[in-house]
Amino acid sequence: RRQRVLPLGVLLVAWEAAWGQLRYSVPEEMPKGSFVGNVASDLGLQLPALRGRSVRIIDRGKTHYFALHGQTGHLVTAERIDREQLCESVERCVLRCELIVEEEMKVYEIDVEIMDINDNSPSFREAETELRMSETTAPGSRFPLAEAHDPDLRQNSLQSYDLNGDEHFSLAVQTGPGGDQRPELVLAKALDREEAAFHELVLKASDGGHPARTGTVRIRVTVLDANDNAPVFSQAEYTVRVPEDVPVGSTLVTVTATDPDEGVNGQVKYSLKKITEKASKILQLDSETGAITLLGNLDFEDGDCYELELQAHDGGGLFDGAKFRITVADVNDNAPELTVSSALSEISEDAPSGTVVALLHVHDRDSGANGEVRCSLEESLPFRLESPQGSYYRVVTARELDREQQSEYNVTVRAADGGRPALQSSTVLALRVLDVNDNAPVFEQERYSARLSENNAAGALVLSVRATDADWVLNVSASDADSGTNAHITYGFGKMPAKVLQKFVVDAETGMITLQEPLDFEDTNAFSLPVEARDGGGLVAHCEVEVEVLDVNDNAPEI
Repeated sequence: RRQRVLPLGVLLVAWEAAWGQLRYSVPEEMPKGSFVGNVASDLGLQLPALRGRSVRIIDRGKTHYFALHGQTGHLVTAERIDREQLCESVERCVLRCELIVEEEMKVYEIDVEIMDINDNSPSFREAETELRMSETTAPGSRFPLAEAHDPDLRQNSLQSYDLNGDEHFSLAVQTGPGGDQRPELVLAKALDREEAAFHELVLKASDGGHPARTGTVRIRVTVLDANDNAPVFSQAEYTVRVPEDVPVGSTLVTVTATDPDEGVNGQVKYSLKKITEKASKILQLDSETGAITLLGNLDFEDGDCYELELQAHDGGGLFDGAKFRITVADVNDNAPELTVSSALSEISEDAPSGTVVALLHVHDRDSGANGEVRCSLEESLPFRLESPQGSYYRVVTARELDREQQSEYNVTVRAADGGRPALQSSTVLALRVLDVNDNAPVFEQERYSARLSENNAAGALVLSVRATDADWVLNVSASDADSGTNAHITYGFGKMPAKVLQKFVVDAETGMITLQEPLDFEDTNAFSLPVEARDGGGLVAHCEVEVEVLDVNDNAPEI
């Protein structure tokens, strides 16, 4: 149906990085992978960061039209883009995506304007049409003709009409309120059915492209005997407002037109004079009854208003026109979409208040109050929500964390819209708290005492000391290495004479104090041993061990 012309290059119109935004433009129908803009250069991003995948492009639509080239930092097309398919009659077609720099927790909006090219020819809904005229029709009478449609813009859109036929007809083009051209067939010379029962005409529509594209429709004029009454609609315009969840098959309105003529000249049938392609897939007109029924599901988010131009014609070819307008009311049928754009899986317990642990995006396709979304957290958790821009939320710490009180958090973020009843969605952030060495070891006793007979052999147990550290985590695994190091305690003696150190030894892991050599009551009958407990982070605790040596009868009298 259409012939696509691909330009040789891409015209970069403008970009700007103020307030976290970039703007580019690219012609439609460019091949996949075509250059759009140098995002890395425009934002001052380093290519190693791109290759490390800490920078990515997010499209919120159903189709991803753009991608980030990891080697060059260029924004390129991920799909062939058809402006007319995306934007239909919208004058300025802009696609939006977002670039997220995860390491910096930054979001940049990117607007890409899709520029029109002359890739569509003017076209009529039907290749042939028939007009029925009474032979008594007065010269100068005008008959509206089918309008051509060209989805291209400005000079590339529809510009002119031409009529090829015979001397009985000429062409007049009226300009509508919106600037659209409306062709009319003008009867230039009286008709005579006995002289000619049919007239064959060709209406050509041209656009302003270089070269121009054209489309044609064949018009067959059938000359009828006299019919002096035209049908008349009961209303010039029919309007109806329905909710978007109205069932398929429902009758939205029944239009009526009456004709006082008798027989075939008074039999009225209905037709659509003008309807968009989207509306033709949703609405259907019964040519006999005038009932307009629903063919497909309405969706306020895809279209909130449809307009049709109706025609009622009798068996003699006379007709009347009317308009039908349907307004779609929004229903709260879309739950909020809550997306985790970036999140931490673990955090140190000494992280300052206000540390960002997650970046979330919320979106609700409904409108008005139904599309207003609020996010919340459980008040008992040491976290809070911040909304620095638009539809993004940050989860930050509300105070310092304490791993010894709670080592893991499952943070549930809930999003609810303003509908009645409200629709909700939620996501869970799993966060593990890493240990820091904020607890020193503590001995079970500040002072220990033991009584030991002299002459005990080397290796004899004096006593065992024991200290605990609140940083300790039971069943320490490889992933808990930091916590295990902080809680690991080693034992040793403090400063004391070398003579005493020769007699006692303490096991660094168990805290067991044993003899290195036998004690002699007659030499020393008591010892005071300073003992230290040191954790993996260098924090130290102290205690004193008092050892009393008991005398045994190991010396004979001396004379």
